[in-house]
Amino acid sequence: MANLIFITHPEVSVVPGTDVRQWRLTHAGMARMAVFANHQVVAGVTSVWSSREVKAIDAAAILTARLVVGHQHEIDLGENDRSATGYLPPDEFERTADRFFSEPECSVRGWERAVDAQRRVRDAVDRILADHKGGDVAIVSHGAVGSLLLCCYLENPISRAADQPFQGHYWQASLPAKRVLHGWRSIAPTG
Repeated sequence: MANLIFITHPEVSVVPGTDVRQWRLTHAGMARMAVFANHQVVAGVTSVWSSREVKAIDAAAILTARLVVGHQHEIDLGENDRSATGYLPPDEFERTADRFFSEPECSVRGWERAVDAQRRVRDAVDRILADHKGGDVAIVSHGAVGSLLLCCYLENPISRAADQPFQGHYWQASLPAKRVLHGWRSIAPTG
């Protein structure tokens, strides 16, 4: 039986004046991803896909180097579009993200609507899986869209209760049924 492993990038270097899509992993994030690349859960991965955001590409590159498999990009695996606000200080970001999840039919502060981001990431993963030839598939992406996809597969309403606790987690679903095997688990210890 093959699995889908949805992985979120670990810690990033926050650079307020730079487009968030260009942020890179921190040394701690790279170290956590390297630990995960050696984890048994990814031993059967034959295909790695990531969003085109630098932090996801960096994380996927660590995984593919260890597994010696190809790495492909899919623009629709990107995080929810928050370009209307750009960088927000942490407290303000958390309040806005709370609204993003609690008001999924609304464009909160100009952000992409949660229902649209959910549909986009679901369709992207469906396209990837339609062409997959066997083995496990790793998707390296972002927390909000990973949470939205998890809600979709669980057939639950969009809710921040399904969000990862912090950056650098994964969940799995069996293929081809897309039955969720478990919720978020940390890729590796922090600190």
